[in-house]
Amino acid sequence: MFEVLTQKIQNIFDRIKRRGKLSEADIQEVLREIRITLLEADVNYKVVKEFLERVKEKALQESVLKSISPSEQILKIIYEELTYLLGGEAKADKSLPSVIMLVGLQGSGKTTTAGKLAVYYRKRQGRPLLVACDTRRPAAIQQLEIIGNSINVPVYKENTDPITIAENAVKFAKEKVYMPVILDTSGRLHIDEDLMNELRKTYERVKPQEVFLVVDAMTGQDAVNIGESFAKVVPLTGIILTKMDGDARGGSALSMRAVTGVPIVFVGVGEKFDAIEPFYPDRMASRILGMGDLKTLVEKVESAVSKERVEKTLERFTLNDFMDQLKELRNMGPLDQLMNLIPGFSRLNSKIPISVDEKRLKRIEAIISSMTIEERENPHIINASRKKRIAKGSGTTVQEINQLLKQYEQIKSMIKQFSQLEKKGRFPLLGGRLW
Repeated sequence: MFEVLTQKIQNIFDRIKRRGKLSEADIQEVLREIRITLLEADVNYKVVKEFLERVKEKALQESVLKSISPSEQILKIIYEELTYLLGGEAKADKSLPSVIMLVGLQGSGKTTTAGKLAVYYRKRQGRPLLVACDTRRPAAIQQLEIIGNSINVPVYKENTDPITIAENAVKFAKEKVYMPVILDTSGRLHIDEDLMNELRKTYERVKPQEVFLVVDAMTGQDAVNIGESFAKVVPLTGIILTKMDGDARGGSALSMRAVTGVPIVFVGVGEKFDAIEPFYPDRMASRILGMGDLKTLVEKVESAVSKERVEKTLERFTLNDFMDQLKELRNMGPLDQLMNLIPGFSRLNSKIPISVDEKRLKRIEAIISSMTIEERENPHIINASRKKRIAKGSGTTVQEINQLLKQYEQIKSMIKQFSQLEKKGRFPLLGGRLW
């Protein structure tokens, strides 16, 4: 997500860094380029205008123009304003909501998001209950049941109207101590008065703690209009943007909070049921500007890898470790998304092989298994004759072995970066502090 926006902003700042001190005309030029970039990213025009006015007011101050590194000062200003635009500094809320109602258009991803939220809250000691309130879409209830079975979460259903289903489900959840109750409502157009009235009555009858509007990030500018329309019917408490991994522009994310006044609370970043992330404005602003997101990266590492393994890997990284790391990285999410979390690495995504599917993993395992213990511990000794022997033993080609060794060196370079952060005391997994 944000690949196009990030790359263009980085290019702008690469140019101005080479100029040293900046004049007022230079800053005006930078702001003009940023305006074009944001509009091309499908950010709402009014949002862009107000954002740049705030940046301009701060950037043209004498303290910035006469500073030793004005480009870094401007980058800092843009980071602060982006964070504000996206909702300001997020405060972590670790309490479990009792009832969540998901609303939105048909096809926005509500049912899948319901499953993702169930997995998310279960990891946080919740006991979720999915509720099938979508009685209109064919097979919607069956879809939710399939999802519930796959993630081992119960699904409540009844052969009655959506309002009664929601009300009875909440009563059932109180008796059986389920929390949170996740209501998967029917998709509806915001211009359909009858369906919007049904939504309002459901809210009034159930009084959910959270009302999340689920919006497809690929919708673009229409997402803002949808948000405004639903906010007039029910008091939205948050927005969930789905398919953020497929939206390279990200304009809807930059516009939604500013236009609707409703915070973005989660973003969907993949197809798996654990591919949902809480939305942190400061972290997202950092990603957009190519500054990485070490906090999120560390959280992912901590959930997937033990501290002992990290300490061992930082000390010495072998091909056996490489094979284990590939499996763990796959569990953490697509490698291109992980790379964007590391400061300075977002530029390398296009150069690094990022696809590691099951078939490829098996071939990697076959290659490494065909190596001697010495070759696994010291890959630099693998010459042409050794590669031929390994290829024959693993049923692969020398070219595949070369690709594997190249991937190994690239991952090893990433590990080295972590090691340097740890030595500086900036890697919290090992007891240090975060930037």
